[in-house]
Amino acid sequence: MERNRLRKIAQLITHHMSKKGILVIGSSNTDMTVKTKELPRPGETVLGGVFTMGAGGKGANQAVAAQRLGGKVKFICKVGRDIFGDNSIAQYKKEGLDTSGILRSDQPSGVALISVDQHAENCIVVASGANGDLTEADIASCEKDLKECAILLLQLETPIPSVLKAAKIAHGAGATVVLNPAPACPLPEEIFKYIDLFIPNETELSTFSGTSVNDMASAEKAAAAMQAKGVGKLIVTMGSKGALICEGGPSVFVPARKVKAVDTTAAGDTFCGALCVAVSEGKALKDAAEFACAASALTVQKMGAQNSIPYRKEINL
Repeated sequence: MERNRLRKIAQLITHHMSKKGILVIGSSNTDMTVKTKELPRPGETVLGGVFTMGAGGKGANQAVAAQRLGGKVKFICKVGRDIFGDNSIAQYKKEGLDTSGILRSDQPSGVALISVDQHAENCIVVASGANGDLTEADIASCEKDLKECAILLLQLETPIPSVLKAAKIAHGAGATVVLNPAPACPLPEEIFKYIDLFIPNETELSTFSGTSVNDMASAEKAAAAMQAKGVGKLIVTMGSKGALICEGGPSVFVPARKVKAVDTTAAGDTFCGALCVAVSEGKALKDAAEFACAASALTVQKMGAQNSIPYRKEINL
């Protein structure tokens, strides 16, 4: 009996040690951004200032953030057979991402049109294109990666059935499944039991929990509602205030760094990528959240999505 028990423990340790890096499955877009004094109202045209074009998409942003901040990252997405897709893949390779799992589609690559005002607020319109063509069959084709990764990071800019399938496979194989539920949309209740770490903002947490979140107390109540649905742990991002960690016991608040924000685009994505890197390095959630807050504070001080994501050497803790 003792020999069998030791053998099982050894097998578990071997299985854990065989896990490799961070796998990000999600969207890839080309972002076209214009800085304006004020965001236009419906039917209004405003003259803008600086125009920039660069790689974006929540999945790509989070993958690039994790890679720049010290992670070993594989990114799986779907792009079109067009110049935007070609440029995106070339950029991801330049970043050092493992792009061997990137798929091509007959649909055009995803694009996002972004306006940013003088207060660093933004509005975004996304044409999903090839992102919407990431099928359950595509997810099945990367089953080996899902079973071998240590951490799987997901968002909601690709079809929900595919997100669910990826979460189910990775969770069943013992990976830590992280979901950033953005943009918020209806989810099957089944998915929550496969989520080990849930990273919503206040609005998203309100949507999924059915509890209005407007302060710490309501955030804790909403987090408890999500844990009752099967979610493991939560980190609620609260913008310029910071992040609330809910692990089942007393919650812990990590304040954000006070900086002058220029553009909040990709701040949340940087937070998620940074957090996964810190978790992959064995850091406790509080320490991981502090690292993620430091990274996102640097992001909001620059314009653009991936252009604004910092490197590990820039983080000062």
